[in-house]
Amino acid sequence: MAREWYAKQARTWTARHANDVLRRLEANLFPDLGARPVAEITAPELLAAAREVEARGAHDLAHRMVGVAGQVFRYAIASGRCERDPSGDLRGALAPHRARNQRAIKPEELPELLRAIDGYETIGDRQTALGLRLLCLTFVRTAELIGATWDEFRDLDGDAPTWEVPAERMKLKRPHVVPLSRQAVAILKELRALGGGSRFVLPGRNRDVPISNNTLLFALYRLGYKGKMTGHGFRAVASSALNEAGFRPDVIERQLAHVERSKVRGAYNRADYLPERRKMMAQWSDMVDAYARGAEVVPIKRRA
Repeated sequence: MAREWYAKQARTWTARHANDVLRRLEANLFPDLGARPVAEITAPELLAAAREVEARGAHDLAHRMVGVAGQVFRYAIASGRCERDPSGDLRGALAPHRARNQRAIKPEELPELLRAIDGYETIGDRQTALGLRLLCLTFVRTAELIGATWDEFRDLDGDAPTWEVPAERMKLKRPHVVPLSRQAVAILKELRALGGGSRFVLPGRNRDVPISNNTLLFALYRLGYKGKMTGHGFRAVASSALNEAGFRPDVIERQLAHVERSKVRGAYNRADYLPERRKMMAQWSDMVDAYARGAEVVPIKRRA
């Protein structure tokens, strides 16, 4: 049942992620549950398998495996091979795990990093350097940038350039609009010239696929930021600086694609606060330029 579910899901995953999911299933769930009829597996059996993982100290993995098992059970229910998902009965049965925060430098350390990125071509390639700078300017999630294709961009030569990230590539599966500053547009145009006709903004050596998930992270490592900064860290730095600047928290949160979960506030609108976000992103890009030229980080004064 799990292999059937996996075969359908893997078509939409990267090869690396698909390999990881299958390896974890084979190592952690198949030994105890693989030979059992899916409709007969009970919550205590699933818990016993998860606790074997937990006993190795892999608390986060134990929770992940219960989640994967739940997906398999729900697929079995939908396809008529099972009547219920026992994974829901395990809520609170495993030791809680604490999510690890992504590494991020302090805002005052950003100028030094930007200057290092500008010099990356001495040890790496131009495309990767531009990718890091674009990640800083847009502060999207790394996977959202890596998977970006040119058909997602609008009006790059006009007055309201925009990047429309489709729902299927967003963490919360909701479409997201990124207003683009003139600096971001300039980078995109250079990347298009470097791309050799690929549909991807950041193509890999094989132009039909994007760069790997680790390309930007390893570039930061090569710049001396291993353990200090990740691609995700640009989000934290921008959030801190923009909150300090006095931009409205709701506007910042929308730009980070953090969806308001309160039912009272109604449905999510991908264009929420777009005029304010466009001004904010333009100001952020101006400050990034100043930092790269050597300016010290000071609280940004919000422009009207």
